[in-house]
Amino acid sequence: MNKLRLALMGILPIAVLGLGGLGMKLLLDSFEAPAPEPLRIRPPLVEVMQALPEDLTLTVQAEGTVAPRTESQLVPEVSGRVTGVSPSLAVGGFFEQGEELLRIERRLYELAAVRSKAAIEQARLRLATERQEAALARREWAAIGTGEPSPLLFREPQIAEAQAALAAAEATLQQAEHDLERTVIRAPFDGYVRSEQVDPGQFVQRGAPVATIYSVDVAEVRLPIPTDELAFCRLPLSYRDDAADEQGTPVTLTTEFAGREHAWNGRVVRTEGEVDPRTRMIVAVAQVPDPYGRGSNRSRPPLKVGMFLQARIQGIRVRDVIRLPRTALRGRDLVWIADASGHLRFRKVDILRRERDVVLVRDGIESGERVCVSPLEAATDGMRVEVAQSEGAAPAVTLPGGVS
Repeated sequence: MNKLRLALMGILPIAVLGLGGLGMKLLLDSFEAPAPEPLRIRPPLVEVMQALPEDLTLTVQAEGTVAPRTESQLVPEVSGRVTGVSPSLAVGGFFEQGEELLRIERRLYELAAVRSKAAIEQARLRLATERQEAALARREWAAIGTGEPSPLLFREPQIAEAQAALAAAEATLQQAEHDLERTVIRAPFDGYVRSEQVDPGQFVQRGAPVATIYSVDVAEVRLPIPTDELAFCRLPLSYRDDAADEQGTPVTLTTEFAGREHAWNGRVVRTEGEVDPRTRMIVAVAQVPDPYGRGSNRSRPPLKVGMFLQARIQGIRVRDVIRLPRTALRGRDLVWIADASGHLRFRKVDILRRERDVVLVRDGIESGERVCVSPLEAATDGMRVEVAQSEGAAPAVTLPGGVS
């Protein structure tokens, strides 16, 4: 029994190993290597947009601050004590042209006018006396005189002096009457009071400003514009022999006030005569009529001096231009076209205008061609691409400079 068990313990491991080796051999004999498949590289997937020519009206953007067209200091032409101040002559007050704003004591100027009238009467009496004496001297000379008479004999210098004295007296009266009129200061235009420094009872000096006022018929906005933007709008360049442009270029001015955006329509009526040497910009001046009027929009605030505005100046009309997102431009003037056979073609284009998000192409792309807008790390002219199915027209992107 022990011998049988020992025999089995020696034979069984050998049998197991032999059966395992036989099974391994059978598996190896039945294995077939897979047939090699050709390597397939898929073309890169790109997004494209269809080039569609458009007719656009360009606009030029600028920013500026509202300022009055006419601003002046209210200055008395005579000295004296202030006897009356209009309620309109206060900071923030409105006044009408011809309205009395300030009154200065008149008494001294009335007395000066009376003295001037008296001096005129005295001068007239002296002139009449000299003329009578000259007539008497001529009669006496005609009766007894001989030779050439002296001008002094006919009192010609005395008459000339009397005439000069009368003219001086009349001029003094005119000055006195002028000063008397100037004791009342009236508004030179419809306006608004920016500042004032006068009260009743105060003594004011001739030529010393008492208030700062400005007109409210028209407001102006100075709009600095880069000189290269002048190609896209028609602005008056202020030649010496040009007539004033009363029509002007339309401009829309907008600002946010009290949590809402408001707009005003105006006109660019002129450009200033110099180019800023530091910024290389030229300043266009836009005007808005009746800035403090309510107009048809009752909720719109007045266009106050000092407001900061964004301006969109109407520019030229361009035809058959293609609007592309800035991402479609490769380098300075290159785009990628996906042709009908699925190949990428490099194309140089003529750029009309470049903006932050959009470029306008005026030549180099045919209508209906597909422009690649996807970035590719390594692109070559003629490489195959796969076009995504979401193909469409140009995205609706508004130029910062503005097109419509």
